[in-house]
Amino acid sequence: MGSRRRAGRYAQHDGAAPTWYEASARTNPTWPALDGDARADVCVIGGGYTGLSCALHLAERGYSVVLLEARRIGNGASGRNGGQLGSGHRRDQSTLEREVGEERARLLWSMAEEAKALVRDLIARHGIECDLKPGIAIAAHRPRHVRALVLEAEHLRARYGYDQIEVLDRAALRAEVDSGDFWGGLLDRGAGHLHPLDYARGLAQAAAEAGVGIYEGTPVTGLAPGAPCKVQAGPHTVTADAVVLACNGYLDALDPGFGHRVMPINNFILATEPLGEERARALIPNDVAVVDTRFVVNYFRLSRDGRLLFGGGETASSRLPAHPGPLVRRCMLRIFPQLADVGVDHVWGGTLAITRTRMPSIGRLESGLYYGQGYSGHGVALATLGGALIAEAIAGTLERFDVFARLPQPPFPGGRFLRWPTLALALAYGALRDRL
Repeated sequence: MGSRRRAGRYAQHDGAAPTWYEASARTNPTWPALDGDARADVCVIGGGYTGLSCALHLAERGYSVVLLEARRIGNGASGRNGGQLGSGHRRDQSTLEREVGEERARLLWSMAEEAKALVRDLIARHGIECDLKPGIAIAAHRPRHVRALVLEAEHLRARYGYDQIEVLDRAALRAEVDSGDFWGGLLDRGAGHLHPLDYARGLAQAAAEAGVGIYEGTPVTGLAPGAPCKVQAGPHTVTADAVVLACNGYLDALDPGFGHRVMPINNFILATEPLGEERARALIPNDVAVVDTRFVVNYFRLSRDGRLLFGGGETASSRLPAHPGPLVRRCMLRIFPQLADVGVDHVWGGTLAITRTRMPSIGRLESGLYYGQGYSGHGVALATLGGALIAEAIAGTLERFDVFARLPQPPFPGGRFLRWPTLALALAYGALRDRL
């Protein structure tokens, strides 16, 4: 298939510009900015998966909820991510067993499985059209990684009864992903992928129908914890008995003292021009999502209109680079050199948050503040669950919430400012190892 533009040229969609998700979204609901003072049982700050899930679950319990979003619903990572509904956590189960003990590791696995089920239930219950499809392939980009993946798959089957993973040798993986870059891997049929912005907007619509007051274009400028809490949004004040900080990678401006537990990082995705059905299916014949085992992960899948959505490259910075297209395209061509003639219609970046342990940072402070953040790339499932667990905790049921709240949440070294260069060095070292 010929390209509509010369290879390496990009449509004007770089940086924080419109994403393919925005261009292809089925709905574009809008909500007004807050135009007066408000009183609610709970004020949720942040219109991503954590905040939307929390608000929806609280409203279904009968709480009055106000949700404030500085920009648009799903503007952050929730509407810009790779769309993978992954199994488990960023830490594998064998590692978790060593770090937190087998009993807690089993609880964490069970709750991660619940997280996937919760996403599917919300989609079905509220009729959210978001291209939910099954299957994630984990592709080993080094021969030594194959053995580690096989051992983990065997461990999950033997110890956790998880029988949804198929081990793939190099030829079998090549049948799933037409790339010579990989040496084998796994196919997790219990995982899946979806259109993340459609999912976020569907959650918002469900929350609004349940009675949540959603306000877009309403940045929070001040926060006074207490009984009650006071949330300042420009000239207006929201008074609430509890406040949920669901800001993730955008917490810094409101940091009440725990922001050093998460590190915002930037990740980038491109959408090629439509490939045509034959060429698209040749790349990923069974329409699964794919993630590789690099330290700086590549992830990719097909869109519903036959594009390749490819994520790759990371930066540790408080700002998105203006033009990430060449960086992401280089990553794509390393895996799919056969796409050298293909044009790119959209390139965008987004900010997510990671933790040192790569486990979610969920908790509460005595001053009436609850928080959920740092999902480290597993946010579609875990942020949805995190919001539900915070809702449970506000309602007085803490057992499941505490499974996460009691996990170690060590700070990043270097304080608020020196942590940036420290992580930048770590990313550079990891990227170097990927190339060696």
